[in-house]
Amino acid sequence: MNQTDEVDDLLTRAGARWRADQEAPPEPDLEYMLGGGRKNRRWVPALAAASVAVVAAGVLSVLPDPKTPAPPATSATGTPQAFAQGNDKWLVKPGDKVRVSGEIIAVPGKAPVFCAPLAKTAIGYLPGKEPAPSCPADFAVELNGLQVDRIPGVTTIKGVRTGQASVTGIWRDGSIDVQQQAEPIRTADAGLPKLPCAAPPGGWPSKPSNIWSTAVKTFLAAHAAQAYGPVTYYPNGTSRNAPVVMMVGVAHGDLAAFRTAFEKVYSGNLCVAPVLMSNADSDRVRETLNGILSKQNLGVSMSGGADGMTGGAAPVQLLVYTEQVKAALTPVGLDLLDVQPAVRPVR
Repeated sequence: MNQTDEVDDLLTRAGARWRADQEAPPEPDLEYMLGGGRKNRRWVPALAAASVAVVAAGVLSVLPDPKTPAPPATSATGTPQAFAQGNDKWLVKPGDKVRVSGEIIAVPGKAPVFCAPLAKTAIGYLPGKEPAPSCPADFAVELNGLQVDRIPGVTTIKGVRTGQASVTGIWRDGSIDVQQQAEPIRTADAGLPKLPCAAPPGGWPSKPSNIWSTAVKTFLAAHAAQAYGPVTYYPNGTSRNAPVVMMVGVAHGDLAAFRTAFEKVYSGNLCVAPVLMSNADSDRVRETLNGILSKQNLGVSMSGGADGMTGGAAPVQLLVYTEQVKAALTPVGLDLLDVQPAVRPVR
């Protein structure tokens, strides 16, 4: 079992335990969401218990007002211009000033390295039995001139020193000439996306939904090239009898016409809105990425289809975004990707 499978398994079991404690929300059809209805992703967004619920195959949004605005203008690739990602801001070339922040590992006799964030299995080791910290070569950046003793809270495990720090310096195509080191950069958790639809007058009612019915699943499967989702939202929290809102997004075609057709088979709280990718688009992006990454080592640690909660650009976590990586990812459609590099330029 690989790391992704373990994470998926943990999330699935955590979701099952959470749902077992709920009485009001409808029971999701996980077989459809994660199996037959949609192909598995290489990674799954984290599950959270706040205003949003279980992330499934996609995301969408809709306006309760029948006077839905027209979809945004599209780019040359057929995707809404408003969603195009500015990934070029992350491009790095030798000689550029860059910054990294995170785990630092210093093995005796070797240059210390920054290790890009990677999915790890949580294992409770007995004191003194922990393995020495290590980092796969494909995700390690040598830090020339780093003073490990200055890293706050540095620890030693089996002779290997490790700690957290931010490092700024000059990129040398696989290494950084250190100019400055400081405490790690702490970023605030933005939380999960909010339901993009305004509540109807009087608020969302607490009522049942037939989202997992055969009729609804058949409709969404037939419109996979147009629609994205469904995704379950809990706009008022997850307490007993809290309202449940199902989101279905429209990537192509008329929003109002889709909603009218969908409501002939669906009953329950509904949110329909424009999204970047349909279910079919998301599957194509994921499959194209898988094909590229199976043939080329691009330093990608996580990738998948459309962003699970928004139906937006597909997150791609990687070590560094270079012109070589950009060229390799171009067949996917760069405006469909949200590049998230560990090595970031300092402008």
